[in-house]
Amino acid sequence: MSIWGKVIGGVAGFALGGPLGALLGAVAGHAIDKAHGGGSSLARPSREEQRQVAFTLAVIALGAKMAKADGRVTHDEVQAFKELFHIPAHEMSNVAKIFDRAKTSTAGYEMYAAQVAKMFPHEPAVLEELLGGLFHIAKADGVVHPAEMAYLRNVSDIFGFDRHAFERITASHSAPDQVDPYEVLGVSREARDDEVKSAYRKLIHENHPDKLMAQGLPQEFIDLANEKMSAINAAYDKIKKVRDMK
Repeated sequence: MSIWGKVIGGVAGFALGGPLGALLGAVAGHAIDKAHGGGSSLARPSREEQRQVAFTLAVIALGAKMAKADGRVTHDEVQAFKELFHIPAHEMSNVAKIFDRAKTSTAGYEMYAAQVAKMFPHEPAVLEELLGGLFHIAKADGVVHPAEMAYLRNVSDIFGFDRHAFERITASHSAPDQVDPYEVLGVSREARDDEVKSAYRKLIHENHPDKLMAQGLPQEFIDLANEKMSAINAAYDKIKKVRDMK
């Protein structure tokens, strides 16, 4: 079953709890009620399923809340969401229901961010990919609005990233010809060659798609990891060329 089938079907909703569970229950409550009933054949969701559904719901909920940051949702932002996350046509209306419910929910985005952060306390790379998804949506219309950037910074804070890490993440989602490759790797221009290589290898290890999937990133979101890997590799190649590194 795809991650969207799990989300819409309420596979993990009754076990998820918290504001994300409440959001899912508001849209797929009938499935959750069925799961609680004695005659249901729906198996109790695994920890992996819960984490995957939580990640997916967090992207939808935080994306919906970010849409309110600059007061408007553009066609480009909606299209970017659809394309990046490979939502099947037959699930589109249900995903839209979750998006709209989150957008109008009285629950603040801080609650959603805090819940998913607690579910991935030792997997910062997964949270970084989630933040990357929000960046992708925010920049889809060609510009990241100051209110959206402030929103992204606040979510980053809740996820536990410091200022230096947020600047690195921001750089990795900027246009390649406009970004400082040293910022993408999170090192200074004065760093030694071995320090640059070490930073590069660390980022490649942490952001490898296989590692992220093992930590709870759904298959449908793997494009996020591939996009991040491309940015890291491009930055490293630029630095190697300038420094004539082997």
